[in-house]
Amino acid sequence: MTYFHQTKEITINEILPGFSGRFIHTPELTIGHFQIKAGSVLPEHEHPHEQISNLISGSFEMTVAGETQVCAPGGVVTIPPNTLHSGSALTDCYIIDVFRPAREDYK
Repeated sequence: MTYFHQTKEITINEILPGFSGRFIHTPELTIGHFQIKAGSVLPEHEHPHEQISNLISGSFEMTVAGETQVCAPGGVVTIPPNTLHSGSALTDCYIIDVFRPAREDYK
């Protein structure tokens, strides 16, 4: 098991057009470091994972369960399991997402 990671050494995967991520997995969690290009759209969806999104840089408009807000650096969005959510990058963004349980589809 690897205990120490360097984000820049993790392979980049494009999850959606404009959404590139580097992922760290444990048996219970997935942490995604996302670089998102301005204008990229996250279509409305839901999944069984609890999600916490941390906006590190940029401006990202997020809708969760019908409530919309523009998130700035330092903003945190909590998304319960099976809750509809979507978003769009107003500028280039860097977002760190935490998912529980681990995202098998991102491995």
